[in-house]
Amino acid sequence: MPYYFYGFDWTYIYIVLPCLILAMVASAKVNSTFKRYSKQISARGITGHDAAKRVLRANGVTNVSIERVAGNLTDHYDPKANVIRLSAPVYDSASTAAIGVACHEAGHAVQYAEEYAPIKLRAAIIPVTNIGSRLAMPLILLGILFGSLGNYSYTLVYLGIAMFALSLVFQLVTLPVEFNASRRAMRAIEDTEILSDQELKGARKTLTAAAMTYVAAVAVSAAQLLRLVLLFGGRRRND
Repeated sequence: MPYYFYGFDWTYIYIVLPCLILAMVASAKVNSTFKRYSKQISARGITGHDAAKRVLRANGVTNVSIERVAGNLTDHYDPKANVIRLSAPVYDSASTAAIGVACHEAGHAVQYAEEYAPIKLRAAIIPVTNIGSRLAMPLILLGILFGSLGNYSYTLVYLGIAMFALSLVFQLVTLPVEFNASRRAMRAIEDTEILSDQELKGARKTLTAAAMTYVAAVAVSAAQLLRLVLLFGGRRRND
């Protein structure tokens, strides 16, 4: 019975494609939401850079620097360098969208400072998941190519699937980290009065749209893993 690899077949259409469409919709939504609320300038005129500094200061974090980085929505916290990097549309902008994004990244810095357990777990498994994501498909390919060697091929295929599963584990661990950073951001924005009550909606909607991209990423990884299991999981029995 021939193997079906990671190409275009019915399992791809019914399982993976809907999740990929969900991911594309989520990505388009976060971009459109950010663009919309980038036009809503806060009355207090606090920039993304200053908002992030306020969040850090409010949480007693004084050793994190903030830098401008090129690109659009390339904002992130680098725990190795202990630096929050904000894109130009966020760093210099006083929009509610920019403030939401900047405070979210500051929330990640606070997570590390407070040794928030899920983010420590995510940092610990990153090397393993990176290796797994690189080896998964080569192992499955080798298992298919060495099919004539009998059980050895199944070992490689199943090992490849296990390696791929690590990417799903990483995505699942990422979810609580991102949701918690957004909650910290919104709480800090309210507590430090960076935005007025009427302006909070823009920041909240921007962060909610961003969070959905992580949910979509989990769905895509889960669908791809399920497809691999369906294609190869029962191969020994069927062949």
